[in-house]
Amino acid sequence: MKSIAIFCGSALGTDPIFAETAQIVGQQLAENRITLVYGGGRSGLMGIVADSALQAGGQVIGVIPKQLVDRELAHPNLTELYVVENMHERKTKMSELSDGFVAIPGGAGTLEEIFEQWTWAQLGIHLKPCAFLNVEGFYDDLLKFIHFTAEKGFTQSRFSQSLICSASFSEILIQLQSYTAPQPKWGMAADQQDLVK
Repeated sequence: MKSIAIFCGSALGTDPIFAETAQIVGQQLAENRITLVYGGGRSGLMGIVADSALQAGGQVIGVIPKQLVDRELAHPNLTELYVVENMHERKTKMSELSDGFVAIPGGAGTLEEIFEQWTWAQLGIHLKPCAFLNVEGFYDDLLKFIHFTAEKGFTQSRFSQSLICSASFSEILIQLQSYTAPQPKWGMAADQQDLVK
C-alpha cells in the first residue's frame, strides 16, 4: 500500500487524545513510507496529521477546493497540493490518489467522505479498503448503527463486515495491507472511475 487517505476534523475536538492520535497517524505513515493523502488544510487534526508526517520525513499530498483555500488555510508546506473546483472533485481526486481510506475523529465532513468511499466500494467503483480509527470508542455508536442496518436488511453483511475498525493505527495498517475486497453489490468491474467523474 503506497498511499492512504486520512479523513479527519478541521477542529481539534475536546479531548487531547484526538490530537495525540493525529500525530501518531502522521508519524506512522511516514515511518512505513506510505504517502498521506488528506484534505489539504493546516487547521485542526488535518494540520496535525500533515505536520507530523512531514516532520517524520513523509510525503504528504493535499486536495482542497479553491473556495476553501483561505477558509481552511491551505497548508503551505506539502509535498504536493491540488486545488480543485469543488468538494466532488476533491473526493474523486483523493480516491484516485489513495489505496485505502481511514477516518479518524471528525464531524459531518469526515463521515461524509468515508461513507462515500465505502459506498463506492460496495458498487465496485473501486475495491479499496475503508477503516475507522476508533479512538476512545469515538465510533462505537456509529459502528453499532452500521451493523443494525445490516440486521434490518439495508446493508449486505459482507459490506459491514468488510469495514476495518481498531483503536490502534498500527493494527489498521496491518489490516489494510492484507485486505480482500468483498464481491461488489452489482458485480461491477473495479476501478470504473468514469462513473464518479
